[in-house]
Amino acid sequence: MARSKKQTKLRKDLGLMEVFCIASGAMISSGLFVLPGIAYAKTGSSVVLSYLLASTLMIPTLFSKAELATAMPKAGGDYFFIDRSMGPAIGTIGGFASWFSITSKTAFALIGIGAFVQLFNPGLTDLELKLIAIAFCLIFTGINLVGVKHSGKTQVFLVIGLIGLLLFYAIIGLFFIEFSRFQPFAPFGLGSIFSTAGLIFISYMGLTKVCSVAEEICMPKRNIPLGMILAWSLMTVLYALVVFVTVGLLQHQTLTTTLMPIALGAQVFLGDIGLIAMAVAAILAFITTANAGLLSASRYPMAMSKDHLLPKFFSKMSKNAIPFVSLLFTSMVMISIIAFLDLEGLVKTASTLVLLLFIFVNFSIIIMRESNIRHYRPSFKSPFYPWLQLAGITGNTILIVEMGFLPLALVGCFIGFGFAWYYFYARDKIWREYTLLHLVERITGQKRSGYLVDEELREILISRDDVTEKRFKEAIQHAEVIDLYKYLAPDMFARVLAQKLSEKINVKEERLYNQIKKHQKGSHVLIHPGIAIFSHVVRKKDTFEIFIIRSKKGMMISPDIDPIHAFFAIVSSKDQKSFHLHSLMWYIQIAENIDFEKEWMEAKTSDDIKNIILESWKRRSL
Repeated sequence: MARSKKQTKLRKDLGLMEVFCIASGAMISSGLFVLPGIAYAKTGSSVVLSYLLASTLMIPTLFSKAELATAMPKAGGDYFFIDRSMGPAIGTIGGFASWFSITSKTAFALIGIGAFVQLFNPGLTDLELKLIAIAFCLIFTGINLVGVKHSGKTQVFLVIGLIGLLLFYAIIGLFFIEFSRFQPFAPFGLGSIFSTAGLIFISYMGLTKVCSVAEEICMPKRNIPLGMILAWSLMTVLYALVVFVTVGLLQHQTLTTTLMPIALGAQVFLGDIGLIAMAVAAILAFITTANAGLLSASRYPMAMSKDHLLPKFFSKMSKNAIPFVSLLFTSMVMISIIAFLDLEGLVKTASTLVLLLFIFVNFSIIIMRESNIRHYRPSFKSPFYPWLQLAGITGNTILIVEMGFLPLALVGCFIGFGFAWYYFYARDKIWREYTLLHLVERITGQKRSGYLVDEELREILISRDDVTEKRFKEAIQHAEVIDLYKYLAPDMFARVLAQKLSEKINVKEERLYNQIKKHQKGSHVLIHPGIAIFSHVVRKKDTFEIFIIRSKKGMMISPDIDPIHAFFAIVSSKDQKSFHLHSLMWYIQIAENIDFEKEWMEAKTSDDIKNIILESWKRRSL
């Protein structure tokens, strides 16, 4: 039974490097290796500014998703955010849209691998290109079935190799560029720079894919925002630098007609070796996008299945804690898209769906913040709220309109399908609160909901901050026990405690002494007759220490309080706030145990003292 229970949970196997490489790898593909030539034809050498402008358009969604993901690091990413903020009907649309858009773009990346393989074998037929794409899809499916840790490490290896090749191209290419090729700089006017930015925007859309595997990221409250911001920063600089060098290397006629601008740019200063090297880099880019896409897309059916929006079997887990049914289903759909469908039209529709999702996400953060939900506690908060989100909603709406009628019509059909699926399949299976109800309550003053959303967010916080009973037990077992055999006056006790704390956490003794004296003046340190607690936050990271102090004769912490026989001191850093608060709550529950004080006074050794605390803690809910 224990094993079965374990397999229902995803493992936290992804660290900061994996987050960075999944986010980076999802961005580098056609946007860098194919699109620069097409974009150059529309705006000239000012295409570099278009790339920078397109990058800035990602900022509202980047910050919004970073905040939501640190508050709710759950599988499914933007689906989960949209569902819990706007309700399961909109969540169904969001889930289907996220899954379909990533699946289509991943299929496109897989086709891209075959297209660049043609450089080495120009005689490949369309069927052979599709077979190559399908073969790579099967390879990545196998890697993901082994475990997300292996998939993450594969991504790290591929992305680092790719970035190395691109940096080499950009740095060496700088010495061969001809500045005359940047004249005229904006032959089609400033308007073309902005319209081309809308076309290039697709290059950055993969950045936030990593949020869909948030539940598998260790230390999500740090690694998600940091990894995404690092990926965005590096890719912005790398995109601009590579495009700048390419414009300076290639003649106007060549750049406007090629779909392999980077490879041809490398050929200018390295000959055929450069052409081949950048073709390999392009294949690596499509591989990283495909690997990240399959990993991300497969988490959406699993998340929707857990919420009863899809059949239960989609959330089945393998012995390696992989949602294998969802993964295999996503892989089969990708293969079907590669084999039978018009991929170019699908990708344009997918891009429009992504823009719609970005609008939903920016609305979600506004709803979450304005609802005043108590346990909505992101570790990263979006700056310039709500103006940044409103700018994102406006900008993405304009881009959707610019996509044209056909994608808009297809997205309308997609929305209709999502509503129909929810109405006929899922509506009677679930009843779930969502944050929009709390916002309506706040506006109207009428109570319409309970505390289910808040309770779910509390459970997510416990998991996010590693607030586990196992961790508390280990903290007690490793705590230092101070057994005092004589009566201590308040000042002397404060001095002893400050000295012990200073040795353990490397903070000045005098500063701690003053803090303890300040706490002694208030009766809030008393949690039960004869039992008190001191809690202190330090300006460090990853710090959490517990000190257990017993005095059979009693110690005075204040003239207004009776002698204390049991004293607990907790020192932690700000990033351990949630665990700190839960520990305080558990100590209060321990102190309320009827037999605690008697057993405490009779304990003979430090281990006995710790065991009494743990036994009283176990009995707290009985």
